[in-house]
Amino acid sequence: MARRKPPGRAPHPAKSRSSNNNSPTSGELRIIGGDWRSRKLRFPATGGVRPSPARTRETLFNWLAMHLPAARCLDLFAGSGALGLEALSRGAAHATLVDHTQSLARALQENLRLLDCTDGQVLCQDVHRFLASRQMEPFDIIFMDPPFRQGWLETLLPLIEQQQWLKPGGWVYVEHESELAGLAAPPGWQLHRQKSAGQVTYNLFRRIPDEAAAQ
Repeated sequence: MARRKPPGRAPHPAKSRSSNNNSPTSGELRIIGGDWRSRKLRFPATGGVRPSPARTRETLFNWLAMHLPAARCLDLFAGSGALGLEALSRGAAHATLVDHTQSLARALQENLRLLDCTDGQVLCQDVHRFLASRQMEPFDIIFMDPPFRQGWLETLLPLIEQQQWLKPGGWVYVEHESELAGLAAPPGWQLHRQKSAGQVTYNLFRRIPDEAAAQ
């Protein structure tokens, strides 16, 4: 289990320097539930990072409440760490957070240190290369919030299935732009929940357990 400090105010990592004092050099993330509820963390304002809104996260983790305890989670395009850190706060056993941006990966590692958490792993890698060759055990829950309008989901969702990154009966959470119609899930995945808020649609898929698929 993670060694976690009691809830409270987290110190902020130092802000990056900027030649333009009017431009923000860091963003702020507030964890909304679990052991670290209300903790605030900083991350670099780089690469258009947009943490999932608090209301969206609350809905998602209500959906997953019964499946999080002891779950192994994978957070792809982790960015601020909003989904992976929230999962750890709410009882996940482990989370692997993957992002290709070095400054974001460093901030994720620093925030895990500030939270005194030993159950998070940060990998600074391209997501496609990471998924193309599975060298870890399959996960119980996968979070995927890629940059919009770049075609990531059409490529990566089949790759997750082909490389068997998800355990039978596992869950995949996907955010995408609302104008993306008819997102095709791999064979054997079932859409469990879907909701739209403004320009964002979020989906929760389940990989059908092997025994159910065989029937």
